[in-house]
Amino acid sequence: MASDQVKVIGAWASPFVMRPRIALNLKSVPYEFLQETFGSKSELLLKSNPVHKKIPVLLHADKPVCESNIIVEYVDETWSASGPSMLPSNPYDRAIARFWAAYIDEKLREKKKAVLAQVEEGTALLEKAFIDCSKGKPFFNGEHIGYLDIAFGCFLGWLRVTELAAGHKILDEAKTPSLSKWAEQFCNDPAVKPVMPETATLAEFAKKIFAKPRPKLTVVVDLCVEFLQE
Repeated sequence: MASDQVKVIGAWASPFVMRPRIALNLKSVPYEFLQETFGSKSELLLKSNPVHKKIPVLLHADKPVCESNIIVEYVDETWSASGPSMLPSNPYDRAIARFWAAYIDEKLREKKKAVLAQVEEGTALLEKAFIDCSKGKPFFNGEHIGYLDIAFGCFLGWLRVTELAAGHKILDEAKTPSLSKWAEQFCNDPAVKPVMPETATLAEFAKKIFAKPRPKLTVVVDLCVEFLQE
């Protein structure tokens, strides 16, 4: 079954859709990307995810798997013989990775007035988490990109758009030196680079989606929370 046809239903700008795409790239699994159009949902999407009706959806031999982090674990387990594991082998370390992945989704989906402060609070905690998890290696997962790297790294494009709109660095070399270095290495990885959208392209996309004048930072946050969520 592992060699059967693989498809990903998603949208290029969605950070959550990036997760299964990076996971598949890391495992060298060929797949077909089925692009959804903003503002509409295809019959295939509705049929494949009738509960939440959201992207991403992985189709493996026409069987759907939904929710981005679940898909990443599915890819890791299904193609376990291809490349390094995306989750740590130690049960405690796996639990820690899942905890921080859930924290990232919760923190970056919050819609509050002090959005920037909320995000910076989260990155300060993740700076310490990176030091603890990486144990001096390049990634949260050690020598190779793993589950937690993907969970956080998929937001880097939109974090850069937020930085551009706010005129303020979130991943600052002085405040979060480890995360800043990690982000550069993550984005330049061969499994990530082809699916990581350019900052300028994402910024233009945000402008087109919201026709009414709104604060720039609000546009970015609303787009991530309302449209680009799973």
